[in-house]
Amino acid sequence: MEVFELVSSLIVLILSLAVFAAVHSLMASLPFKRFLMRVIGPSADRLFMPLFSFIAVITLLPLAYLLYKYPGPFLYIIPSPWRWVMVGGQLIAAGVAPLALLHAPHRFKIRAQLSAPQTLEAGHLDIRGIYQWVRDPFLLSGLVMIWLTPFMTLNLLIIYLLATIYLYLGSLHWESRLAAQFGNEYREYQKQVHRIIPGSKKYHPSTIKKI
Repeated sequence: MEVFELVSSLIVLILSLAVFAAVHSLMASLPFKRFLMRVIGPSADRLFMPLFSFIAVITLLPLAYLLYKYPGPFLYIIPSPWRWVMVGGQLIAAGVAPLALLHAPHRFKIRAQLSAPQTLEAGHLDIRGIYQWVRDPFLLSGLVMIWLTPFMTLNLLIIYLLATIYLYLGSLHWESRLAAQFGNEYREYQKQVHRIIPGSKKYHPSTIKKI
């Protein structure tokens, strides 16, 4: 009976994660953004990120509740003081996301994304702030917040593994769009700056070969 409950709870958790991933991927897709531009107009550039973030939180809440209700057997619990070191790391990572939003005009301009690649409308790559040291601070902060959790259960571990795969694949897909939009500007940026691990050297745009 316990095995059946564990398997059934895990299936429910995976389905809940799949729903979140489907909604998240749909909203990040270009067809959805074209639809948003038709319905809202130019205001879509300003409203997209608040709407995207709100729906992401709403769709994550059921998964968080299900993990709380069906955690599965505990695999480990980190004792103090290391537990608080890990929580501190999570808090720092949580602060990275707002910085990434603030310094990411090249990631969230819908009109630029919907324009033909390497055109005036698509614009030039504008690297600033935290992006001068790491290409995908969202991926970095997400992975740190996940894997610095100071306890682990079986269900949580499986969800974290699947979430890690989804986040990494999403980062690859997003970068392929940026490379198409900015051409050699972004490809040269990729050569200088790591995707996840922040580098010790600051990015220097003067070395970029613009098209």
